[in-house]
Amino acid sequence: MYKSKIVGLGKFLPDNIVTNQDLEKKIDTSNKWIIERTGIEQRRHIKKGDGNTTATMGAKAAKQALERADMSAKEIDLIIFATLSPDYYMPGSGVFVQNILEIPNCPAMDIRNACSGFVFGLATADQFVKTGMYKNILVIGSETQSGAIDMTSRGRDIAVIFGDGAGAAVVTRSNSSSLGILSSHLHSEGEFADELVMIAPNMNKWVTEIVSDNDPNDSSYYPYMNGRLVFKNAVTRFEEVINSGLNHNKISSEDISLLIPHQANLRISQFVQKKFGLRDDQVYNNIMRYGNTTAASIPIALSEAWEEEKIKKGDIIVLAAFGAGFSWGSNVIRWG
Repeated sequence: MYKSKIVGLGKFLPDNIVTNQDLEKKIDTSNKWIIERTGIEQRRHIKKGDGNTTATMGAKAAKQALERADMSAKEIDLIIFATLSPDYYMPGSGVFVQNILEIPNCPAMDIRNACSGFVFGLATADQFVKTGMYKNILVIGSETQSGAIDMTSRGRDIAVIFGDGAGAAVVTRSNSSSLGILSSHLHSEGEFADELVMIAPNMNKWVTEIVSDNDPNDSSYYPYMNGRLVFKNAVTRFEEVINSGLNHNKISSEDISLLIPHQANLRISQFVQKKFGLRDDQVYNNIMRYGNTTAASIPIALSEAWEEEKIKKGDIIVLAAFGAGFSWGSNVIRWG
């Protein structure tokens, strides 16, 4: 059985910066309130006509990852695209990336696990490489969430959190038995599926109803989050799934070189950091700059950490995420 490793990382963020002060002008909120509850100072939103979509941003991040991997797009055997905000309801955004990158007949699959999408995608890529079915795989997390946000005071709890962006990783076969993705640990709990959800459009509330109803007060088209329940479950599941990875690989929290959690809320990351007794330099956070970019948050943060030379060969890197579904997971990597 083969081993897989990450050989290239890339990211893309729209140029349009939306600060907390910008939001203060639109909705009943304040810079102080947002920072105290989320740690977010600004986020990126696409602008109409700027050419950015979920797929095009994913392709831009992928191109950078491929360049850093010194690999041609035509060498890619599979695209795994994680998103909750696809360009179309169907087909998935992965095929658009395949077309943009001009990869002939490359299979593409979308993963819809929201905030934990990249962790699930990386675990899936690892399995395809391990079995020998594919050698080179692009794993992309990309989100265009700004267009789905209720930018009124009614939706302020959601509006202040989410941003747009994309991150990507090139996963390939490793020649080392000790370096690469060591393990992945994935979970879901559908009991709480309705506690972090965007209900419409769906097959029970389809095009004819959308057109005929045209109800401006219908909030089912906007994301809903039971914030307290999500926070409570997130801190518990983060701890559990990180411990699963540590125990499986017979290592301790002291061995973690860098923990990169999904950038959901700075308070969640700080809670997890305290639970594991990690120093500030052992946890990477960038939510203050980009907000919660859902499936894109981990690959964006991973790419930035690599750019800042916070990751070196032999380091133990732990990725962990929790999100809608509820779903959560972790990847443990020995970098190299």
